[in-house]
Amino acid sequence: MAIEETAPVTDDRRWWTLGVLCLSLLMVIMGNTVLNVALPTLIHELDATNSQLQWMVDAYSLVFAGLLFTGGALGDRFGRKGLLNIGLLVFGLGSALASFAGSANQIIACRGLMGAGAAMVMPSTLSILTNVFPPHERARAIGIWAGVAGAGGAIGPVTSGWLLEHFWWGSIFFINLPVVALAIGAGAALVPTSRDPGRTPLDPVGAGLSIVGITALVYGIIQAPQDGWTDGSILLSFAIALVFLVTFGWWEMHRSAPMLDLRYFARRGFTGGSLAISLVFFGMFGSFFLLTQYLQLVHGYTALGAGVRSLPFALTMMVVAPLSPRLAEHIGTRGTVCTGLAVAGAGMFLFSRAGVNSSYLFIAVTLIVLASGMGLTMAPSTASIMSSLPLAKAGVGSAMNDTTRELGGALGVAVLGSLLAGRYTHELTATVASLPSTSRDLALASLGGALQVAGGLGATGTNLAAAGRAAFVHAMRVTLEVAGAVAWIAAVVVARVLPRRVAPSEVQPRTGVREVDA
Repeated sequence: MAIEETAPVTDDRRWWTLGVLCLSLLMVIMGNTVLNVALPTLIHELDATNSQLQWMVDAYSLVFAGLLFTGGALGDRFGRKGLLNIGLLVFGLGSALASFAGSANQIIACRGLMGAGAAMVMPSTLSILTNVFPPHERARAIGIWAGVAGAGGAIGPVTSGWLLEHFWWGSIFFINLPVVALAIGAGAALVPTSRDPGRTPLDPVGAGLSIVGITALVYGIIQAPQDGWTDGSILLSFAIALVFLVTFGWWEMHRSAPMLDLRYFARRGFTGGSLAISLVFFGMFGSFFLLTQYLQLVHGYTALGAGVRSLPFALTMMVVAPLSPRLAEHIGTRGTVCTGLAVAGAGMFLFSRAGVNSSYLFIAVTLIVLASGMGLTMAPSTASIMSSLPLAKAGVGSAMNDTTRELGGALGVAVLGSLLAGRYTHELTATVASLPSTSRDLALASLGGALQVAGGLGATGTNLAAAGRAAFVHAMRVTLEVAGAVAWIAAVVVARVLPRRVAPSEVQPRTGVREVDA
């Protein structure tokens, strides 16, 4: 990788640069969600097993989360634009190979390769943005960046559904190739070079410890709902994560030039912003996990139809997130973030009122409230993290922001998914008691399984289908009430941690940040 010089404080091309960065970001975010809609097709086309389907989805997240800190540190050391381009090329290569894969295992490997590319792309986008925009414009730019990041999760399934209806299954991967080409081509002219001018030495030991620790942690979180939170393999995974992450912390504390300076956590803007980001993604990923099943299995929409009906979330996010910095100017970072968490919690409680026959208008209003709260939270929290670090460490700060997103999202799906499954099984057990054991187990495993069993029972299956939908809706209600309570508790906790305002200095030295409580 070629060494790059530090970018100027202000670049006339900066808003065009932001467009290229958001395009790259959108591709990475969609890469995390675009496969879900295609899973039934891949069962038919590649004879994929349930385990293979799970790993097609999880391989991306696992590699992505594990390499984020290393990717951010490499960008700071060798150059963020260079790492962005390498990440785009790796992502594109994985996409090209996945497009024409001949087996499920090949797709799993390609998804891991795409995750590695994404781990270089995502922290590079935010760190370049932070270096390109001057302090008085940075929060606004981060707001746009956050809006795109939040909307990407909803846009992915729509894009995937449309492609599957018009092209072959590999098109959901192949579509990334022109995006990669456009991002690299436009970036050559519009994205400036930047890196840490101090040329901080590499920390291979710290990188290795962080990769193993975070990967083990994310694996345990992802696998726990399937194997059980007390399963031996899950406990072993969490134990490995604890040992390696504690060792990572000890190692970083004793290095003169650490990859992640743990003293940053003493800064309330850094810690409070990280906490808020993780909790808002806990709610967002968990809510979308429930929403997708609710729209498709309870209301009977197709995958594409469900994706289209989730667009109010994406549109609201793209409007509210860029506006949140203006609100923060008036009521402060803390006030804006806590208001966002409170509104998101209200949206979850509102969503919990959805029933089997609720109108789409009610669902759309719920999505708008949810997205408004999350949009208010994301941008100021991200700005708080980035403003708490020296510009030279923007890559590591971006990686921290992205890692907390991944951990929060994985926890949201795992914890809320486990709670949903437990309540659903409890509600439906009596109804399926008379069924043969195979059918009973399938019906209790998921609402999709219950509907499959009901479809094979003829006219008598109508009651089972209705009972399954009612059990799912009740379980979803309890789960969302818990999620809403978590969001409201988070608002109180963050209010005590996050400073009222985080004001970056024009030139950020090692301690160049002011945290203002009044």
